Amino acid sequence: MYRIVDSKRLAENIQYLEVEAKWAARSCQPGQFVIVRIDEDGERIPLTVCDYNREKGTVTIVVQAVGASSKRMLDLKAGDSFADFVGPLGKPSEFIEENIDDLKKKSILFVAGGLGTAPVYPQVKWLHNNGVNADVIIGSKTKDLLIYEDEMKAVAGNLYITTDDGSYGRSGMVTKVIEDLVNEGKKYDVCVAIGPMIMMKFVCKLTKELGIPTIVSMNPIMVDGTGMCGACRLTVDGEVKFACVDGPEFDGHKVDFDQAMKRQQLYKTEEGRAYLALTEGDTHHGGCGNCGGDK
Repeated sequence: MYRIVDSKRLAENIQYLEVEAKWAARSCQPGQFVIVRIDEDGERIPLTVCDYNREKGTVTIVVQAVGASSKRMLDLKAGDSFADFVGPLGKPSEFIEENIDDLKKKSILFVAGGLGTAPVYPQVKWLHNNGVNADVIIGSKTKDLLIYEDEMKAVAGNLYITTDDGSYGRSGMVTKVIEDLVNEGKKYDVCVAIGPMIMMKFVCKLTKELGIPTIVSMNPIMVDGTGMCGACRLTVDGEVKFACVDGPEFDGHKVDFDQAMKRQQLYKTEEGRAYLALTEGDTHHGGCGNCGGDK
């Protein structure tokens, strides 16, 4: 059992959970994810690592209620436990492997949409702890749904908040803020965008026009987290990839977002899954060659 040491409501249907998971805390890195299961009857849910404390042996996750199991997680309190907590899984952010002195010379922009703010935070925090400043844009539908503002202020070089309805910060989509910053003279060497699929698609469309290399996290399409279910199959630069084993981060300018979003909708129904299995053949799942699902 994996004990919850802290639990708090961040916004409607969004819960912060700090979990005692010493093995995961010891080796996890920004960009990776874990798979959790509330009990023996619960679904296996992949969730991006939001923070970790190696000394305490804890990993922090942020859960949004979208199904039965995740909705039950909203009621978990300190002292409760998860039946399973597996990880870290997936590949860390590519920043982890870069030379720190080279990173310090780069101008980096993070764009976080909604719940995507949670996985953006550990990357910005890691950079901050290593002496690298990064600008951060957080987009939210309304002020009430905004999360991690104070935490991000503590680690971001500059923080820009925007809400769709103009109820807080700037007004409009995150793409408008990117355009405004560039028009104000900001120049970025790389952008990292994490959030809803439609947001990442339009951020990438804009940054491609602006000539800014962009990394996206495809964790929104993950279901099983091992490559065996086929849910997170996508096309990157013409090649079949799986977000959970090949990512979750990819070159956003090479991701076929239209295909991924259409596939995500089809996968939600039994008929849709059967259609995908028929049309995709051997690459429907296990096509990555890493998970054994093709055996």
